[in-house]
Amino acid sequence: MPGAFSELWVFLAASPLTWLTATLFAYLAGLLLNQHCRQHPLTNPVAIAVILLVTLLLLTGTPYGRYFEGAQFIHFALGPATVALAVPLYQQRERLRRYAWPLCAGLVAGSFAATASAVLIAWLLGATPETLLSLLPKSVTTPIAMGVSERVGGLPSLTVVLVITTGILGAMLARPLHQALRIHDPVSRGFAMGVTAHGIGTARAFQENQTMGAFAGLAIGLNGLLTALSVPWLVRLFT
Repeated sequence: MPGAFSELWVFLAASPLTWLTATLFAYLAGLLLNQHCRQHPLTNPVAIAVILLVTLLLLTGTPYGRYFEGAQFIHFALGPATVALAVPLYQQRERLRRYAWPLCAGLVAGSFAATASAVLIAWLLGATPETLLSLLPKSVTTPIAMGVSERVGGLPSLTVVLVITTGILGAMLARPLHQALRIHDPVSRGFAMGVTAHGIGTARAFQENQTMGAFAGLAIGLNGLLTALSVPWLVRLFT
């Protein structure tokens, strides 16, 4: 019986659909737990899904490359999902016109603070130059972050880990931080989450209300564009 189970697992592990299904079920488990806990920030569905999947990969001895053969379908869907964020933003176009200049100022300040603080802390802790370069795009969505990291000489694989970690921590800490600072405006809260915590933060923003989600989606696109244009130029300037 154990031999038959082992043969069955070898067959399933070789199928991309197995890991696609595992990813979907892991996220569903995280989502159900999050809803059961009344959307408590510490029960972030993405964080729970990551823990479950990493545990499963370690227990089964499955290399990440094989897992990604199935998970790449979800990775591909990130592009259309990001573009779809334009729909709720269009519904907020009147507010967008009203807050255009404050949002531009917040974008520049938030993008600079997110990048500079991470690099400074890592430098003080003795991080290698490659690690510092990998940190530069850690607050933008994964496809853009990987491209920027590769262009400036960072490690795209490390950047992916940093991006996901940033998004999870941002989604967990944003709400209590906003409450502590008495920031209640949904435009400000949503835009800040998009600038600092990209897609994962935006998903959290949509859980609170549509306005927050719409402006978080706007921040993802603008911060991605600003980072892609400015980071390579700054690296060339200072090296």
